[in-house]
Amino acid sequence: MLVTDETQFSKRASQFDLCAYLSTRQEQVEAALDRSLPVIYPEQIYEAMRYSLLAGGKRLRPILCLATCELMGGTIEMAMPTACALEMIHTMSLIHDDLPAMDNDDYRRGKLTNHKVFNEAVAILAGDGLLAYAFEHIVEETQNVPPDRLMKVIARLGRAVGAAGLVGGQVVDLHCEGACDVKIETLNFIHAHKTAALLEASVVSGGIIAGASDADVQRLSQYSQAIGLAFQIVDDVLDITSTQEELGKSVGKDLRAQKVTYPSFWGIEESKRQAQQLIEQAKSEVAGYGDRALPLMAIADFITARTH
Repeated sequence: MLVTDETQFSKRASQFDLCAYLSTRQEQVEAALDRSLPVIYPEQIYEAMRYSLLAGGKRLRPILCLATCELMGGTIEMAMPTACALEMIHTMSLIHDDLPAMDNDDYRRGKLTNHKVFNEAVAILAGDGLLAYAFEHIVEETQNVPPDRLMKVIARLGRAVGAAGLVGGQVVDLHCEGACDVKIETLNFIHAHKTAALLEASVVSGGIIAGASDADVQRLSQYSQAIGLAFQIVDDVLDITSTQEELGKSVGKDLRAQKVTYPSFWGIEESKRQAQQLIEQAKSEVAGYGDRALPLMAIADFITARTH
């Protein structure tokens, strides 16, 4: 872009109302999630699934999916089933992460965790139910999207949540608890898989649904990997600097579990600088799309500015 073009783009970016954008998309996602999972027999499992799925949160993953689909010329309607599926998968990971065998948390999003309300067995099954239903929901509810694109999306999501993604990152994370010789490369591996993999699937799947080219997918992958690591760095900082009321979940749990975190390597201020550097890298990947990329760029900035 010319200097004048860059100046005008920066002006439009500063004027983009992210709060209004997120609020509108969040309402759409909440309504779709509510419709996606009615309570039928056996009621307890559906109530447990809905309890955590509809417990609030930023809905960042489904919103990223919708934003990227629109960026690539698609529609919200095309991407909404996949957006809902991403939130189901994310919710499963939270339910299981909170279990006594994992992080043993009592609160999530300001509410009692699933196993505290129901019980451990039902919480495990609720997570399993959400994971399975996510893939069914994509296939059954998506309209006006070629089957080959849906197959690519399902493969992406399966990889992101399995041993090559979230599960693999969680295993290494558990293995490193209490260890004093963890390297930064290992920490990056944990969070590239445990956190960034599902964020990457959220962004890329929206693009694939809309027919993104291989070059587009590569740029979207680079964007999402950067915001994914930045997201985790900010989470690590907030676990130290925030209160339970601000976060809506237990604080200081990383220290109690003797987990290695980014602040334990770099300190708080350097961690914030590293996160901001990743955000700038992410924004540079999508800046070439112009005004269509404003939501993705604003969301990237939001990640380092958030307080919960």
